[in-house]
Amino acid sequence: MAIKFQYNKTSQQVLDKQLKVRERALPTLKNKESALRMEVKKAKDKVSALEKELEEKMAHHSDLLRLWGEFDTQLLSIKEVQLSIKKLAGVRTPILDEVVFEIQPFTMFTQPLWLLDGISILKELVRISIEREVFAQKMSLLDVARKKSTQKVNLYEKVQIPGYLDAIRKIKRFLEDKDNLSKSAQKIVKTRQQIDIEL
Repeated sequence: MAIKFQYNKTSQQVLDKQLKVRERALPTLKNKESALRMEVKKAKDKVSALEKELEEKMAHHSDLLRLWGEFDTQLLSIKEVQLSIKKLAGVRTPILDEVVFEIQPFTMFTQPLWLLDGISILKELVRISIEREVFAQKMSLLDVARKKSTQKVNLYEKVQIPGYLDAIRKIKRFLEDKDNLSKSAQKIVKTRQQIDIEL
């Protein structure tokens, strides 16, 4: 990124201000980036843990697999998934509050004996699955924000701050050279005037 500037004091002051803003913002950006990195790792670990828990529960209930053919799929449905929003390092992330199920009325005389257990097992599996999806969404949102923060840190650290320092250095050298030339010219004029006076 080429920084546009002019070779004068005003431009130097503007660049100094811009440099200070970026130098002050850099530690905050680095902290945000590391916090986001940590939160992404936590969410990823939670997704893995929930996947493992879901697999274990399904394996535990695999002996009931042939009974699920008798299960009436109209009995249980998800009425509502209640989410709330929590900010983590400035990123709005979803939090699962509750999964509300709707159970259709039924009579126990016409249904298999294991039906109530089946409903509670199904509720548990669905809740774990939904929670896993919420954490996957949270991980995705946090990862996008982390990537943006990393890009901004790299932009400041590797491009803009060195660019501003280089531009300020060039302006200072130009102004010093200009000042030196002006002093040299004044000395030359002064010595010529002295020579003219002596003659």
